Amino acid sequence: MRLALILLPLAAVAACATPREQCVNAAMRDSRVLSALITETEGNLARGYALKTETDIRTVSRSCQGRTSEGTTFRFPCDETVTVDRTVPVSIDLNAERAKLASLRERLATEQAAANAAVSQCIAIHPE
Repeated sequence: MRLALILLPLAAVAACATPREQCVNAAMRDSRVLSALITETEGNLARGYALKTETDIRTVSRSCQGRTSEGTTFRFPCDETVTVDRTVPVSIDLNAERAKLASLRERLATEQAAANAAVSQCIAIHPE
């Protein structure tokens, strides 16, 4: 979910971007995702647990308003379905999380080198 919240604004900006900016954004996409995962993993380690978003679906009874064909308003009971997101702690294996963080950092270093080469190619293909 967090990843979607990070990437959604980027997708909106990419729609208005020049071809060069679109190329650079595409080249940097994996690096941004890895950076977000690293940040999340570091947070998990700092807290000692992970956070998970759970969605609850509830039915809420309320009063609705209607209008007759003559124009008279009336109230009646009605139910509304509401979704509520809540964040809950989840236990994690701290050693596995540290190993995951090390792996993500290695992968990011490799990906950044590839992304830098791709950005250089974008600049060569789409000079401004």
